[in-house]
Amino acid sequence: MDLSVVDLSPVPRGGTAADAFENTVDAAKHAERLGYERFWVAEHHGMGDRLAGTTPEVLLGRLAGATESIRIGSGAVLMNHYSPFKVAESFGVLDGLAPGRVDLGMGRANGSPASDRALGTDRRVENPNEDHRERITAVVNHLRGDYPAEHPYSDLSVPGSDSGPAVPWVLGSSPSSGEIAGELGLRYCFAGFIRPGFAERAFAAYREAFDPDGTPGGLDEPRGMVAVNAVAAETDEAAARRRAPAEATFRRMQRGELGDETPTVEEAVDELGGAPDPTPATLDDDEWPRSISGSPETISGLLEQLADRVGVDEVMIQHTVPDHEDALDSHALLAEAMDLDGRE
Repeated sequence: MDLSVVDLSPVPRGGTAADAFENTVDAAKHAERLGYERFWVAEHHGMGDRLAGTTPEVLLGRLAGATESIRIGSGAVLMNHYSPFKVAESFGVLDGLAPGRVDLGMGRANGSPASDRALGTDRRVENPNEDHRERITAVVNHLRGDYPAEHPYSDLSVPGSDSGPAVPWVLGSSPSSGEIAGELGLRYCFAGFIRPGFAERAFAAYREAFDPDGTPGGLDEPRGMVAVNAVAAETDEAAARRRAPAEATFRRMQRGELGDETPTVEEAVDELGGAPDPTPATLDDDEWPRSISGSPETISGLLEQLADRVGVDEVMIQHTVPDHEDALDSHALLAEAMDLDGRE
C-alpha cells in the first residue's frame, strides 16, 4: 500500500508563517526520502495566525524546487473561490516547474462570511453541486486543451511540460463529492478526518457513478485514496499521547472555541482530563475514528483495515502534531510500518 502526506503548514508556537513554510519544505524532503508517494499542501483562509497554508499554488512552486521525485499537489484548491482558467494556468506553470509530478486536488469549502466576502465568493449558489461539477470540468478542459473548435475558449492555452498536464483529483467528505468524481471519471480522495462516517457511502457513490468518458483523458476504472488523521510512536501508549492535540482540537471545534494556537501535548492531555486511550488494534465493523494512533505494528493494521473498507490501495496521512520533530518522527514510523521503499 502507498502512503502520502497532506500538510497544513501550521504556525509553530511563538513562530511565524516563515517558520511554518520552512517546516513544510522540510517535511516534503523528509517524505520524499522515506518513500511517500505524494506530498500535498492545503488551503485554509482567515486563520493565518495558526495555519499559514492559504495558497497551495504558491507554496507548491517552492516545493517543486526543493524536491526531485515525489509527487506534489494541492489538498485542495477550493474551487468555489476561483476562476477555473486561472487555476488551470497556475497548475500548468507548476507542471512546467516539476514536469510530470503535479497533482491538482480540487475541493470546495466556505470559510467565515468575512473571508468569503474578501475572496469575492458567492455563498448563495443556486445549485452548488452542479456549479462544482462545471468548475472542475472547465479546469480539466483547459488543462488538456479539449474545448471544441466552436467554443469561445478553444483558442486559450495554458503552459506546461511534455510530461504533463497536472493530474486532476476530486476531493471531498460526502457522497455528493464521490458522485461528482465518478461522473467525471476522475481520481477521488475522501477526507476521512472530516466526516469519517460517510467514507464507505462516498466511495460507493463514486464507483456507482463512474463514467470513463466523463471528461477527456479520464480513467479507465475508478481510482481512490482515503485521507486519515494518523500518528505513530514507538508504543501504542506513546502514540495515543501524541494523538491528544487532535482529540482536543476536535472538542474545541465542537464547542466553537478553536482558539489561536494548537494545544501542546501537555495542554491537550490536561484539557482532555488525561491521555486518550490507545486505538484498538482491531476496529469494529461500524467504527471509523476521526483520528487513529499506534506503534508501527498497530498502525499498519489500522491503515490496512480502513483502506480495505473503501477498496483503495493508498492512504494519505494528515495529523495534528504541534511539534515539528515529533511530526517527522511519526512520518518515519508510519513509513516503517508500511515498509515503504526509501529514496536516496
